[in-house]
Amino acid sequence: MKENNAILTTHDLAVGYRNGKQQVTLLSGLDLVMEKGKLVALLGQNGAGKSTLLRALTCDERPLNGTIEVNGKDLLTMSQKDRSRLIGLVSTERIQAGALTVRELVGLGRQPHTGFLGRLDDEDRAIIQQAMTDSGIISKADEYMASLSDGERQKAMIARALAQQTPIIILDEPTAFLDVASRIETMRLLQTLAHERGKAVLLSSHDISQSLMLADELWLITTGRQVLTGNPSKLVADGAMDRLFENRSIHFNDKILDYSF
Repeated sequence: MKENNAILTTHDLAVGYRNGKQQVTLLSGLDLVMEKGKLVALLGQNGAGKSTLLRALTCDERPLNGTIEVNGKDLLTMSQKDRSRLIGLVSTERIQAGALTVRELVGLGRQPHTGFLGRLDDEDRAIIQQAMTDSGIISKADEYMASLSDGERQKAMIARALAQQTPIIILDEPTAFLDVASRIETMRLLQTLAHERGKAVLLSSHDISQSLMLADELWLITTGRQVLTGNPSKLVADGAMDRLFENRSIHFNDKILDYSF
């Protein structure tokens, strides 16, 4: 790895949650690196801590221990406004945006730059237009979010993140509610944003085969709550994919790039 390509790094990061006075650690000792121009897929079984890790990396929830740096600066000590200029988030939560047009929704991505009142100038409008073009939703710009399909809605949410003009985009299960064609289209879009726009893109996913085919790097949460990182083909060759699930009757099949009994 070239050091100057690293944009987000963690050191001895621990994430989890608090249950009353008890602290529950899901993952710990994490030294992770995201690089510019790379698509990273986070894989693991349900309850492994994928969403918890993503919330920590975006500071939606504070980590239990460790540091997160973006361009060498401590993310945890930054203001929310400064963080929102560095990291764009596409979450699994369905926002109540049915009464907004796609253009209006994408325009919300400019708030870190325009302030709460959101007065847009010509430059902002050009950025919004480009974000919709890049995400493939420009043809629906003046349609209401309520009228969109799940795939189109996801494109609009990605466009909003693009309008933030952040170097990092993090997505929690972006293909969860999509049909097969829309899942492939969304993954290819994210790959394009990384490779052609130089974004550092991290997504959590249950789509094993697409992640293996299109991601530049995998972060695998094993059943032992380790996070293994590396090139997809190397991790497959090393047998790491068989460490994701507790059910020993399920084995990774490298011929189909997915699991089988």
